[in-house]
Amino acid sequence: MQLTAGSITNKRQFMGFAMILVFLVVVWNTAGWIITGKDQQLILYGLAAVIGVLVVYIMKDWRTGVLLFFLWLLFEDLARKYVNNNMVVYFGKDFLLTVAYLSYYLTRRHRRMELFKLPFLVPIGLFFFLALIQVFNTWSPSVLYGILGMKLYFFYIPLAYLGYAMMERPSDLNRFLLINVLAGSVIAALGVVQSVLGIDFLTPDDLAPELVALTRLNRYSPVTHSLSAATTSVFVSTGRYSAFLVLLWILTLGTMGYLLLCREKGAIYCVVGVGLATLAAINSGTRTPVVFIGASALIMASAFIWGVPWGFGYGTRMLKTVRRAFLVSAVGLLIMTTYFPEAISGHWAFVSETLSFGGQGSELQGRAVDYPMENLLKAFQHERWLIGYGTGTNSLGLQYVSRLLDQPPVNIGVESGYGMLVVEMGILGLVLWFVWSGAVLFYAWKTVRQLRDTVYFPIAFAIWWYAFVLLVLLPYLTASYQNFVMCAYLWILIGILFRMPKLAEMSNPAPATNRVVAMESWQVATSGRRV
Repeated sequence: MQLTAGSITNKRQFMGFAMILVFLVVVWNTAGWIITGKDQQLILYGLAAVIGVLVVYIMKDWRTGVLLFFLWLLFEDLARKYVNNNMVVYFGKDFLLTVAYLSYYLTRRHRRMELFKLPFLVPIGLFFFLALIQVFNTWSPSVLYGILGMKLYFFYIPLAYLGYAMMERPSDLNRFLLINVLAGSVIAALGVVQSVLGIDFLTPDDLAPELVALTRLNRYSPVTHSLSAATTSVFVSTGRYSAFLVLLWILTLGTMGYLLLCREKGAIYCVVGVGLATLAAINSGTRTPVVFIGASALIMASAFIWGVPWGFGYGTRMLKTVRRAFLVSAVGLLIMTTYFPEAISGHWAFVSETLSFGGQGSELQGRAVDYPMENLLKAFQHERWLIGYGTGTNSLGLQYVSRLLDQPPVNIGVESGYGMLVVEMGILGLVLWFVWSGAVLFYAWKTVRQLRDTVYFPIAFAIWWYAFVLLVLLPYLTASYQNFVMCAYLWILIGILFRMPKLAEMSNPAPATNRVVAMESWQVATSGRRV
C-alpha cells in the first residue's frame, strides 16, 4: 500500500504534536520538582535520561558503550549518595552492561569477529556449576540470595569476551587505558580534596542510614591519638575507595610504562595519575592501599626492568618510568605536607603507628595475620562448613535481599574472602576457587611471558599482577572479588591481556627512537639505501 503525501504530512504532524506534548510534560514535572525542592526526583530523572541516551549509544556502538559503562560504574556511587541509596541507581550499571552484552551478540551475528576462547573455561565452569547447585541449598533462606551471589560471581565474566573483541588496533588499547586512567585520577584528586575540606564534601547531610557507618568512619592513632577521618571520594564506602586506589595505581603505572616505550601521547597524564593515587592512598585513612601500593611499587619496578626490551634505548626509558613514578609520588607528598599539614598528619600518624614493626600501638601482626586467620578459622566452626549454607548467604549486599524479604539478615558471615567461600559453598567451593583462579593466573602468565621484550610488557604484567592481588592476596583479608568495580575491571583486563599477542604481531606502534633514526640516517649516507 502506497502512502499519499497527505497521509505522510498527517503522520509528521501527529509525531510533532506528540513530541511537543512529551516536552511540555517533562518541563512541567521538572519545574514542579525544582519549585518543591524535590532534588532526588530531579537527579533520578536526569539519570534516567542519561541511561536512555547510553542505551541508544550502546546498541549503536557497543565498543564505545563499554567505555561509557565503566565511567558509569566509577561514578554510580556518587549518585547513590544523593538519592538516598536508591536501588534503581544501584542496578543501573547491570542494565547497561546487559545492553552491551546484547549489542555485542547482535553485532557478532552480523559481522565476522574473532571469538575469544577462554583457556580456563573448564575450571571456572566447574566452579559455576557448584555455585548454581548451591543456589538451591535447603539451608538458604531464599533463592534470592543465590541469585545475588551468582550475579556477583559470574555476571562480569563475559566482559573478557568484549575486552578481547574491543582491541582491534593498538589505538583501541591506548584509548581504553587513557580514559580509565583519567577518570581514576579525577576520583583520586577528589579524594585528596575531600581529605582537606572534610568528609562533608561529596557527602550529603541526609545520607541513607545504611551508608552512614560506611561513609563517616573516624579512627584515632594509638600513640598520638590523632584523628584520621577516612575518605570515600565518589564511593559510598571507604573499603571500596581504598580497593579502587590499588587498582588505579597498578593500572596507571603499567599504562605509563607502555606509553613511554611506545612514545605515545598521554604518558604525562599517567605520571600525574601515579602521584595522585599515591597521595590519595596516604590520605584515605586506610592501610590497605598503602601496603599494596608499596608492595606493587617494588614488584612492578623489578618486573619492568626484567621484562622490557633493552635494545635501542627501551631499557633506559623503562628506568626513567620507574624513577618518575617514585619522584612524582614524593613531590606530591612534599606539597601536601607543606601546604596542608593538618590534613595529612592524622592519616599518616594512623598508618605509620599501626603498621610500625614492633612499635607501640602496632597492629601489624593483628591485622596481617591474627584477624584474617581468625575469620578464616571461624568459617570452619559453622556446623555446615563441609557443605555450606548456599550461594549468596555471605555475599556483599545481602542486607538488601533481607530488606526485600522483610526478614533479618543471615547471621553466619565472616569477613575473610576465603572463609566466605567455605560458608557459602563448603570446602569444595574453596578448593575450586583455587583451581580456577590458579588456571587464570597460569594462562595469563604464559601470555605475559610471550609479551616479554615487547612494548606491551609493562601493561601486560600490570594486568597479571592485579589479577594476582584480587584473586589471591585480597581474599585473604576480605571479599574483594565481590566488589563490582574490582571484578568488572578484572575481566575486561583479562580479555585485553589475551588479545595483546595479536596486537604485538601488528606493526610496531612505537615511533623510532633517536638511536634508530640516527642509524638509518647513517646507512642512507653511506650506502644510499636503507637496510
